[in-house]
Amino acid sequence: MDALILLVPLALLMGLLGLAGFLWALRSRQYDDLDGAAARILFDEPIQSRKDKTP
Repeated sequence: MDALILLVPLALLMGLLGLAGFLWALRSRQYDDLDGAAARILFDEPIQSRKDKTP
């Protein structure tokens, strides 16, 4: 029973931190373009930029 005195507020605090992180991500527009990142993987990079990256 003594453990609940510590665990319940700790669980509430962790839940509030998770909610705050999610709201921060929404406000900083992290979820705006979900389809763009999924479609970008399907296209190859231009050949010129590939040659620039090789040492």
